[in-house]
Amino acid sequence: MKASDLFVRCLETEGVEYIFGVPGEENADFMMSLEKSERIRFVLTRHEQGAAFMAEIYGRLTGNPAGCLGTLGPGATNLITGVADSNMDRAPMLVLTGQGASTRLHKESHQVMDVVKMFEPVTKWAIRVIAPGNIPEIVRKAVRVARTEKPGACHIELPEDLAKAEVAETPLQPRLFRRPVPDEKIVRRAFDKIRRAKRPLIIAGNGCIRRRASRQLRRFCRKTGIGVVSTFMAKGCVDMDAEHCLYTVGLGNKDLVNLAIDDADLVLTIGYDMVEYHPRLWNPRRDKDIVHLDFLPAEIDANYHPGVEVIGDLAHTLWMLNECVNETGGLSFDLSGQREVRGKMLAEFTAHRDDDTEGAIRPQKVLWDVREVMGAGDILLSDVGAHKMWIARHYQCHEPNTCLIPNGFCSMGFALPGAIAAHLVHPRRRVLAVCGDAGFMMNVQEMETAKRLGAGIVVMVWEDHAYGLIAWKQSNEFGRHTDLSFGNPDWLKLADSFGWHGHRVDHSRGLKQTLQTAFGEQGPSLVVLPIDYRENALLTRRLGEIVMRG
Repeated sequence: MKASDLFVRCLETEGVEYIFGVPGEENADFMMSLEKSERIRFVLTRHEQGAAFMAEIYGRLTGNPAGCLGTLGPGATNLITGVADSNMDRAPMLVLTGQGASTRLHKESHQVMDVVKMFEPVTKWAIRVIAPGNIPEIVRKAVRVARTEKPGACHIELPEDLAKAEVAETPLQPRLFRRPVPDEKIVRRAFDKIRRAKRPLIIAGNGCIRRRASRQLRRFCRKTGIGVVSTFMAKGCVDMDAEHCLYTVGLGNKDLVNLAIDDADLVLTIGYDMVEYHPRLWNPRRDKDIVHLDFLPAEIDANYHPGVEVIGDLAHTLWMLNECVNETGGLSFDLSGQREVRGKMLAEFTAHRDDDTEGAIRPQKVLWDVREVMGAGDILLSDVGAHKMWIARHYQCHEPNTCLIPNGFCSMGFALPGAIAAHLVHPRRRVLAVCGDAGFMMNVQEMETAKRLGAGIVVMVWEDHAYGLIAWKQSNEFGRHTDLSFGNPDWLKLADSFGWHGHRVDHSRGLKQTLQTAFGEQGPSLVVLPIDYRENALLTRRLGEIVMRG
């Protein structure tokens, strides 16, 4: 068969379901081969960056890689932002690019650049096919590396002349393996620290959203009562309604949740990624007693120097700790400070639920209504901007992977294409993308993709006519901000031109009903509202007054 046929068969054998992208002439043979596949669906996107974000969300929701595809040169460079986002947010992904014929790669040539070298810093592995017979090994390795903890992106480049070559190889069948588990002695040592602690606390990171890890974490918290503070990407690892849920940490300013960390005499970090929230923000004096539980050893950092590291499959580690708790018959801690923090945060969430404002709506009110409309299994995706900080603080979850925030690489333009992929994975769930007016316009062209696919998604745009998060940060540091304002389109005309439903909400009373209406409509809907970002400065001022109790 042709090498491109073999490539597609290998992807089928790996269980790849979707490839998102924009092909070029250097992918022509691959695309002809892909068209014959009955197992893989190709989704044509309007920009390669959108394709990469779609593949990222598929990977985050399923744990399996999808493909994103671009041609050589500019097609490949357009992919790179979404690929970097996926890699740093720990989502498995296959990046597939074409290339000019191998006979011209050694010299100056039209559109030719070293794409593999470009992808090396933003992937776990990047390779060019130089011998068509190696395709089965390359695809097998790429999928295994992409899925292995911590998951990420792998890149395969296929030059156009090699795609045409005749090969006699067949796909390698996947062989699953069990992850290593920690030694019992180190688990006992960690448990001894927990047992002796008076005010232990858990910081749960991205690794805790794996289904089995979340299940075991919830058991551990129910048995011990220890409170859980989650990073942005770990939302839902424990139920928001559970007494041990202390909500989310991650703002640059000290928040109420940080008081629980300050009060803790032992911090258990579970699946923690410091790309989300640097330890200097919660361990500035470097005096915290830390137990690190994760798939991989801790990153070296002066503010993060664990006394005990328990390395291995996270779900199994938590299961072993649960067995230790069972043997002791229970543990006793002073968690009154954690309960106090939870109560104060609950008061923050409810403070503006009954707002009656016109012309601009507070973020707190918006997110209260959104949470009321969204079911436990529905999916919210946040783009990057000031709204992301409000979502992180005020939108809490019942289940893992129901609030998807890019918080490693933090790329704007993520939410609209990501929502399309979330709909493909879970077509019966409500999917809401929340964007700023800046981030939404960065991949606005994917409105056509959503319409063409009949994706029943809702996109909510918070309009402030500015790069609001940058203005917020500059104002915090300098007392003012540079000119960050811009104009916007007529949103309802924009929605109509793409065949979307369109709604504008100028009064807080109408938001909840408008959302319900939008979710009841066939096809995609756009909901636009003026946001009251005066609340940004008010929140900063309030956080600046937070002090530890005596």
